[in-house]
Amino acid sequence: MLINIKNREEKVDFKTAVQCGLGRDGGLFLPPYITPMPHIQDLLELPFVDRSQRIMQHLIGPNTDATLIDTLIAQAFNFPLHLSAVDPHIYCLELFHGPTLAFKDFGARFMAQCLQQFNPGKKISIITATSGDTGAAVAHAFYGLENVEVHILYPHNKISPLQEKLFCTLGGNIKTYAVQGDFDDCQRMVKACFQDDEVNAALQLNSANSINIARLFAQVCYYFEACAHLQHNQLVIAVPSGNFGNLTAGVIARQLGAPIKRFIAATNANDTVPRFLHNQEWQPLPTKETASNAMDVSSPNNWPRIMYLLNNDFDALKTLIKPGVKSDKETFSAMQFMHNNGYLSEPHGAVAYACLQNELKEEEVGVFLGTAHPAKFKETVDTVLDVSTPLPEALAQVQDKQLLSVEVTNDTSAFKQLLLQ
Repeated sequence: MLINIKNREEKVDFKTAVQCGLGRDGGLFLPPYITPMPHIQDLLELPFVDRSQRIMQHLIGPNTDATLIDTLIAQAFNFPLHLSAVDPHIYCLELFHGPTLAFKDFGARFMAQCLQQFNPGKKISIITATSGDTGAAVAHAFYGLENVEVHILYPHNKISPLQEKLFCTLGGNIKTYAVQGDFDDCQRMVKACFQDDEVNAALQLNSANSINIARLFAQVCYYFEACAHLQHNQLVIAVPSGNFGNLTAGVIARQLGAPIKRFIAATNANDTVPRFLHNQEWQPLPTKETASNAMDVSSPNNWPRIMYLLNNDFDALKTLIKPGVKSDKETFSAMQFMHNNGYLSEPHGAVAYACLQNELKEEEVGVFLGTAHPAKFKETVDTVLDVSTPLPEALAQVQDKQLLSVEVTNDTSAFKQLLLQ
């Protein structure tokens, strides 16, 4: 059973939460409490897919067919992930070996599998905002599926050209909108559509952001993979953080029993959470454009989940999560440092690596999440490192395709009317 953390009288099962995305009053769903898993060491000995099946069954509970969940996980997680040594005490958990070369493939593919099974023959509309990688993962997960129409909003001219080409050239049941504004505008427009009864009734809306519980639960699984490889009791994980779904999944993994000592919330100049951890004041500022554009988020949607998971205990929060903030200059320096040591990274991973370098103690081992393939940010990577990054096949196939996006303003009312047409 899941509860709406904003309206705790609303209790739903996993299937209902996946289908509706958001609860009443725009609330997010979570289990009322996280029950630790037994026999963690035995769990860590399992292969990734087998382990993920057990984790997902535990999170979802007995009301959903376990055999079905096993099948959906096996179909969604059908690509590799790697742990690569960057220096003697720091590793990168590479989550970008899926079809759209980003960590979002885990959650998007599992969520698509769930919706297809839970809504046989029923028409639904997915609407989501992206700061870069979610759009491609969601678009490819749902592309060509019957009775599913996908609407993706992204900030115009604020994602990398290859990120844009990866999901804005598909057409068919994938509709993309270049919004004149920033990612927070896109999120606001999506939320407004969910809160509009007319739009909801006409389109049967569902969200594919990390606010959807299926995506969030899927992301929990890869934290255990880092623990399984390293088997270290002083493990620190740095998470490139924008909308904070990834860090939320990490906190859940730890509460399930993953042997993680603490986390570093690595951000760029959009530092709402680090400032909150410093002074306990929630003060989002206007969004700033940075080289790590997928993290250009000033009002992260998932932060209330982290507060709920830690019982709004500020002392526990500060013990478990350390903030880190890096400028573009520091990000580029980290990219250059890693490249000089034989590892190629892009800006988001570099922010996390730089924060980890600052915070890691002598007895600890660090992991940072590699959330996107360096080639997705070819222009930046090539310029900063003076290299020519080869394109993986997925990007080479789309680099010359025509964009099919519609440019729209950030006016919510006008966008609602566009959807209803």
